[in-house]
Amino acid sequence: METVRKTITFTKKQDDWIKLQIERGDFTNDSEYIRDLIRRDQAQRQKQLELERAIQEGIDSGVSDKSVFDIMNEVEKRMRADGRL
Repeated sequence: METVRKTITFTKKQDDWIKLQIERGDFTNDSEYIRDLIRRDQAQRQKQLELERAIQEGIDSGVSDKSVFDIMNEVEKRMRADGRL
């Protein structure tokens, strides 16, 4: 994997926080901590995109003619069938 060197600036308070995470043993150095934050941000944004797509899919599918009771029964049947209930 290709790496790129960057220079970034932190406030004293932010730097102290990073150092604390390293001292606690959660990370071995500043770069590891920053990379972890980026990975978490990427994962969170991916989940957000998937949620937005699912919402749009629901909107695009139109209004259902099923009652809430019918929908709940279908969900319960699916969950029982795949072992979640």
